[in-house]
Amino acid sequence: MKVLKQSDPEYSAFRKTLNRRAIPDTSVSDIVSGIISDVKERGNQALIDLTAKFDKATLTPDSLLVSSEEIAEATTQVSQATKDAIESSRQNIHHFTEKSKRQDWSYTNKEGAEVGERFTPFDRVGIYVPGGKAPLVSTALMTGAFAQAIGCPEIVAATPCGADGKVNPELLYALIQIGATEILKVGGAQGIAALALGTETLSPVEKVFGPGNAFVVEAKRQLIGAISIDLLPGPSEILVVADETGNAKFLAADLLGQAEHGPDSEIGFITTSPALLENVQAEIQAQVSGLSRGEYLQEVLDNKCFALLVNDLEEAIAICNDYAPEHLTLVVDNEEEILPKIRNAGAIYVGNYSAVAVGDFLAGPSHTLPTGGAGKSFSGLRADQFQRRQSIVRMDQNAIRNSLKTVEEFSRIEGLDAHGKSVSIRLG
Repeated sequence: MKVLKQSDPEYSAFRKTLNRRAIPDTSVSDIVSGIISDVKERGNQALIDLTAKFDKATLTPDSLLVSSEEIAEATTQVSQATKDAIESSRQNIHHFTEKSKRQDWSYTNKEGAEVGERFTPFDRVGIYVPGGKAPLVSTALMTGAFAQAIGCPEIVAATPCGADGKVNPELLYALIQIGATEILKVGGAQGIAALALGTETLSPVEKVFGPGNAFVVEAKRQLIGAISIDLLPGPSEILVVADETGNAKFLAADLLGQAEHGPDSEIGFITTSPALLENVQAEIQAQVSGLSRGEYLQEVLDNKCFALLVNDLEEAIAICNDYAPEHLTLVVDNEEEILPKIRNAGAIYVGNYSAVAVGDFLAGPSHTLPTGGAGKSFSGLRADQFQRRQSIVRMDQNAIRNSLKTVEEFSRIEGLDAHGKSVSIRLG
């Protein structure tokens, strides 16, 4: 862990590196561009070859999609405790969606025209669920359950299979519970390309949702236009901002929880309290030894973890807004005063007892959040992203009459006399 005090000579230089922008890595961009072109040109065969290369799995055109037999087999392998946990999370997400989705509305403007908006679900959406070191069952829920609650008729999932060509049974069960209509056993940039462009086996979707590694995020970025995307959610990260009221055991546990996602994670801790800084460092070392993924945790702690002792909370807030963390844990005595000052953060967990893991798995808001500084431009995944918006205008002759003078003036200014004529002609 890199530890600096605001009074240290190297603090200013390090502080500048925390003002992040989600700028693509050109080496990643080139690789992803090649993968997208390959999938576009060779379809299924590109997916088969790339899956063999990256995931060491042998697929055929007939086994690219999960079969009904595989679904039935997976369902029998999932414990009742897992099924109950999945259902609890799904229900909370559905309730949250119901409160946050956009509703149709209309009103009559001063000229007498009825204007408003209507919101309809996307017909066919893609959700990406990363693979790798663990089956991210919660990500299936934190993307797909929103689509299900909004009422998207077709939900196409893409997730990497194991070397045996199968999808983890718990993950597969979760995908079925959120209404997945097709499940592609392909991950990475090639999985995103398949969702966006389609292949002989798969029809393209209209919008892609979900987090992933740098290659997945770059593929989403490059394919905007072929599809719409939710945001740019990459590897997990957390920033903890705390004063002397922070509980060192709790905060260390939150930091380790996000570090558990692996070497690409970003972990930061900022405090105004020297005692809390010392205690959190001690707690991290005490807790890490008892955790099963100690190897991954230690790599993150050594290379991707920083702790800063600052003079006041104003500096901590400024760093937070520059850094734009995916998860922000805020534990301060005057939280109601500080909270409105936080502008850039994907999700904010307020107080000692607001565990980030509850948000990851259960609370209701999606854990698919902007990373790498993208929080300055993007919000986290939300219900209305699964809805199309259309504006509605309905007029009668009286509304036309009341609108004519203004329309004719705009038509004169812009030299578009056909526009004016299209209104006046309705008045005979």
